[in-house]
This record gives sequence, C-alpha cells and structure tokens, in this order.
Amino acid sequence: MYVSRGVPASARARASAAVLGAALLVTGCSSSDDGKEPGDAGARITQQPKGADPFWVNPDGTAARQVAAYEKDGKDAEADQIRKIAEQPTAEWIGTENPEREARGFTEAADESDRTALLVLYNIPHRDCGQYSQGGAADGDAYRAWIDGVARGIGDRPAMVVLEPDAVLHLVNGCAPDELHEERYDLLKGAVAKLKSLKNTKVYLDAGNAGWGHPDQIFEPLRWAGVDRADGFAVNVSNFYSTEESLAYGKQLSAKVGDKHFVIDTSRNGNGPYTGGSPDERWCNPPGRALGEPPTTKTAAPLVDAYLWVKRPGESDGECKGGPKAGAWWPTYALNLARASN
Repeated sequence: MYVSRGVPASARARASAAVLGAALLVTGCSSSDDGKEPGDAGARITQQPKGADPFWVNPDGTAARQVAAYEKDGKDAEADQIRKIAEQPTAEWIGTENPEREARGFTEAADESDRTALLVLYNIPHRDCGQYSQGGAADGDAYRAWIDGVARGIGDRPAMVVLEPDAVLHLVNGCAPDELHEERYDLLKGAVAKLKSLKNTKVYLDAGNAGWGHPDQIFEPLRWAGVDRADGFAVNVSNFYSTEESLAYGKQLSAKVGDKHFVIDTSRNGNGPYTGGSPDERWCNPPGRALGEPPTTKTAAPLVDAYLWVKRPGESDGECKGGPKAGAWWPTYALNLARASN
C-alpha cells in the first residue's frame, strides 16, 4: 500500500517566517486567563492547554492563514471549521534545502512558547518509490549531511521527530529494490543515532499502518533500522485507520521490539479508512473522511506516548480525485474533514 506523504510546498516560506517572526509573535503576548496563549493577531490562533498537549501550534501555519482569509471575506462559518485544524499542533515537515535553518526556526519558536516542536524528516534517497512524493536526497552522503543540518538546527531544544515515513515499509513490501536495502538501513540507523545524541529530542521510526500487512513482517527490519535506540515507532502516518485499529497493530508490533512505545497519527482517522473505489488509491484524498482525536499525550494507553497530527489535515495526498500536488493546501478538502468531525 503506497501512501504519498507530500512535503508541504510552503515549507521553506513557513520556516523563514518562523526564523524571522514566529518567536516575536509568541514572546510578544502574555498568557490568557484560560491557559491558552494568543498567537497570530490576524486569525487569533491559540495554543491548547499544555498539560494535555505540549506541542507547539504554528500561529502562521497554512490553516491559520486560511482562517484569517475566510474571516476577512466574512465567511465566519468556514473560518470556524478551519479553526478546528489551525488551533491544533500539526507536524512541520522539514524541507530539503535549508534543514538547519528550518529546524532552528521551528524549535526556537516552540521553545519560546514553552512547547515542544513536532517535526517530520522525509528525505531518504529514492523515497516513495516513484509515486506522488518521489524524490529525497541525491545519495547517502547528501542524506547524512541533511540529517547533520537538522540536528544542528534542533540543538538542545525540545523536539519530537517522526523519522522517514514509509522508509522501512518500502523495504519490506517489495517497493524498494534489493540494491537499496543495505544503504537505507545504514542511513536510518545513523539518523536515529544522530538525533538521539541531542539532549531533548525524541525519535519515532515510522512502522507502517494497520492495513498494510502484519507486524511479523516488519519487526526485524525495524531493528535493523535502529528502533532499539529510538524512543519508539510511529503508526498510521498520513493514513486513515482508526485509533482502535492502530492501537491493536502497535501493541502487536511493540511486543516484538522490546515493548517499545509508539505514537499514532490521528489527523484524519475520525471516520476510519475509505473502502470505496480502487484499493490501490483508497489512501489518496479519499472522500468522507474526518479529523481524528486531537493531539495529546494523555492517551490512556500505557504504550502510546501521544496521538499526533503528523499529516497536516487539508494538505493533498497527490494529484488524484481532483486534488493538487502532494503537500499542497486544499481548502475544500480541509473543510470537508472539519465538517465531518466531532
């Protein structure tokens, strides 16, 4: 099962804004009486209470800018719906060209707000097997240099990193050719080691989803990729399987990798997976989906460290079902996700 992740097209612009202005937006405001912190003045984006949700909300994220645009046009109902997305912390996907600057910008802004930055690293060579999000670093050396840049940018500031969606899965399901395997395992193991050498960084290695296969097929590859040194693994990234299904899959897998903890991407799993259309593209911009549980570390499941919004709700999976390119903001789809959610 292929899942096109899509690095947001505006990643570099957002990172630059974080470097130049996000910290000022945060530090220039005082905490409100309800424990939330004011963010961007245009959209009035607030943080969630830190006790349940320690992750940073980007006050200048795509959804926040969409809220401001709708409010400017007098579309208050639409603005209220998109606010469901804008006021939840969603992951920042680090781009390829300025990893140090982007990682520093996001983690500095989060740290100034006394929060943890949630980052996704998605640049493994030959990523996505030629699908909608194909690309990645030119070679192993380029990837190592990129990881080094990310690590310098994070420094000692708090960060949670989801490492390389699909990278291990594609070694297991036959997507990635055999000649790539040895190098990819080495790159992943090196990335885990580099990131775990940082003072306040947690790392979760992507481990597929509840619908692709069985934990017996991936637990050894995860070990070869360095999961033993990571804080755990991530499931359901950019996918739609329910939290219950993801929890069952994660528990089975955890038992095979030393009872490692895991995180679940709940960003769009409110209605579970799509069962219509072609099985090969049920993951790509499926209709009728909904936002899932809000991000939190209060999961009531001892093995689950957090529910996260790793995939940014409202950003396209790829050019299918009328969607824009992978990672591009799609207001219509974002509205549908929000309207369908509780």
